[in-house]
Amino acid sequence: MLELKALLLTQGMHGMVSQAEGLAKALKLPYKHRQIKLKSFWNLIPPKFTPISENLLTEKFVCDSKIIISCGRKSVIPSIALKRRFGKEIFNIHIQDPKVSLNYFDLIVSPDHDKLSGDNVINTKGSIHYVTKKDILENAHFLNINKEKKKIVSFIIGGPNKYFKFTNEQIDHLFNDVKRIFTTDKYKIVIIPSYRTPERVIKKAFEAFSFNHTVIRAVDKRAYLSSLSIADLLVITGDSTSMISEAAVTGKPIYVAMLASSKTSTKFSKFYDQFKKLGIIKELDDSIDNWSYDKLDEVNRIVPKIKEKMKLNGII
Repeated sequence: MLELKALLLTQGMHGMVSQAEGLAKALKLPYKHRQIKLKSFWNLIPPKFTPISENLLTEKFVCDSKIIISCGRKSVIPSIALKRRFGKEIFNIHIQDPKVSLNYFDLIVSPDHDKLSGDNVINTKGSIHYVTKKDILENAHFLNINKEKKKIVSFIIGGPNKYFKFTNEQIDHLFNDVKRIFTTDKYKIVIIPSYRTPERVIKKAFEAFSFNHTVIRAVDKRAYLSSLSIADLLVITGDSTSMISEAAVTGKPIYVAMLASSKTSTKFSKFYDQFKKLGIIKELDDSIDNWSYDKLDEVNRIVPKIKEKMKLNGII
């Protein structure tokens, strides 16, 4: 028996989980996660060349949910396979460009920089996510940082991907720049690692900042939310559109620490351009400003549109 709840299909990475969970929460649906693992050969094959079969999974699972929310390349085929099996009994939503025909899904939620359009496509500014103003407020005192009459800079560090390598040389240069720009007499820096931050980078951060500032060495969601709450301004490495989008819910100045990319990405450049035009981000340089912008809460903006689609499909 299918129930009105959400099954979230992702590869388990923070950015994907944040987007899928954020949508389920905004829709006020009970949900459960299912981390997708494909059999080794199929990990290498793009979805458009992959057969639509649940047999590609290393572990099969029971689907008892009317709403399927998938995010990430590996979740594309399982979502389509479930839709093929259950038909109109389920409503499948994919977040980001699935790189296959959009007709396989009841709905696509895609950031503007993916350049997708269609009757079943809803576009967003940046990535949707699970960070809410309520979560940030509730965790405000978790870090208990002594400001010492200084401004708080929350420095949120991502990690390597296919575009950014995070070499030791790049990290040393970045950390030296941050220390030089945000002098200890005026600023207190709080360093927050993410799930993708390598241990060597966290160690370098501790060596560079622990004397005068605060370095959170463990990945901790509450510490992350608290850092968003207490910050006067934010510095975020440019490898993660998800973390920048999450921070934009605060309305606080966001400086993007650009790292040299190993390959050209129009996705990243379009994202940066849009967020600059919206007045959300500036590139980190020697000039420190204070500015504000309309807080970005895309997931709650699109919820009424999604519910209308669900009503038309008879799911709710």
